[in-house]
Amino acid sequence: MTYSRIALGQQGEELAAAFITDLGYRIVGRNVRFREGELDLVALDGQTLVFIEVRTRSSTQFGTPLESITRRKQQKLRQLALLFLAEHDGGAYLFRFDVISVQYKGEYTSPEIIHLLYAF
Repeated sequence: MTYSRIALGQQGEELAAAFITDLGYRIVGRNVRFREGELDLVALDGQTLVFIEVRTRSSTQFGTPLESITRRKQQKLRQLALLFLAEHDGGAYLFRFDVISVQYKGEYTSPEIIHLLYAF
């Protein structure tokens, strides 16, 4: 892949959004920004609000996309989810955290997409 890191991440988020839309999720937020950070995707899966972290890699040189979700990153995502819930009257929703991994295996191949439900 010859994408820049930012372009690669954007491509991965586009693929992840299409993937969950095909599963019947309804996207209610993309790149939701707060001073403290950003939520990649927020979607409804039935009556459950899902906070989705998308990780895209063009190689496994520095580990797989799923391995990049550290405890620190999980804590940050929890904090951001609470901010989202507070701003959007989210007390009525069950919610969960999912991770979508977009892994390119070669320059001219389609990426492998793995959707990890209830990731943490």
